[in-house]
Amino acid sequence: MFQNMEFRHLGRSGLMVSELAYGNWITHGSQIEEEAAAACVKAALDEGITTFDTADVYAGTRAEEVLGRALRGQRRESLEIFTKVYWPTGDGRNDRGLSRKHIFESIHGSLRRLGTDYVDLYQAHRFDHETPLEETLRAFDDLVRQGKVLYVGVSEWRAEEIARALKIADEMGLDRIVSNQPQYSMLWRVIESEVVPLSEREGVGQVVFSPLAQGVLTGKYVPGQAPPAGSRATDAEGGASVIKRVLREEVLTRVQRLRPIAEEAGLSMAQLAVAWVLQNPNVSSAIIGASRPEQVRDNARAAGVRLDPALLKRIDEVLEPVIERDPARTVSPPRRP
Repeated sequence: MFQNMEFRHLGRSGLMVSELAYGNWITHGSQIEEEAAAACVKAALDEGITTFDTADVYAGTRAEEVLGRALRGQRRESLEIFTKVYWPTGDGRNDRGLSRKHIFESIHGSLRRLGTDYVDLYQAHRFDHETPLEETLRAFDDLVRQGKVLYVGVSEWRAEEIARALKIADEMGLDRIVSNQPQYSMLWRVIESEVVPLSEREGVGQVVFSPLAQGVLTGKYVPGQAPPAGSRATDAEGGASVIKRVLREEVLTRVQRLRPIAEEAGLSMAQLAVAWVLQNPNVSSAIIGASRPEQVRDNARAAGVRLDPALLKRIDEVLEPVIERDPARTVSPPRRP
């Protein structure tokens, strides 16, 4: 067992989280069998990871059940369990969004599936344009006061949406958002120009997902070659549709040029990518996912790594033409799905 895990505050809150979090988006309950999922969770625990992220919608609610069973028997106080609400969890008109009704019904379902009395962080999985923000924030605040939720956050919200929520919370005396969960990687930097500066001022930490850009930054996708069997790019249930936007020849060619940089730093390609997002001081935790325990162990070696500024500059020089920086790429559905 190798433990080099470091811990950071979740935003400006008093909650400490492991700088690597284990997430079960797509994988648990769909792409891999439960035994493999449980093995990945055990590997995460062995590596010192204490923060676990999921959502009610992942794998049609099955992901929360799998995570709950995998964590059974662990001391609850030693874990930070995150989940989310917004996307549809049923066929009814109110089985989606951020209405008070759906938030209350969703948290009770999540607690039951996770096998816990409370979650450490409850996140609005997207911005709901059809619900007054005051209604959503009041519902979150009520859950905090009931002890079912300890902290509240959001996921993939724009800077102006986060700012509105903070202003309303201050005016109404409600619990403030302490975190945002955006996509963030060497290739996807859309939060840097607006979300990060606002968050630094307001004490909001980033819990970032896809630091490996859906696996592209591991270097396993080679220009001119078919995706490896069993990779996310071959997962017709969900992974392939997400990853195809970065499986472009120009992107893959430039990613391969990172290999000597990683070797020089004594890191695997995956470790370099995870370590890179952790260099941003506004990042509280980086979410890693895996289909095999050895992937968890490999990614965990990025914990505590400090990258030289000259090396960071070289990464930028290699990737600059294919980096996405436009903050407008962060989009929530105009209407509930």
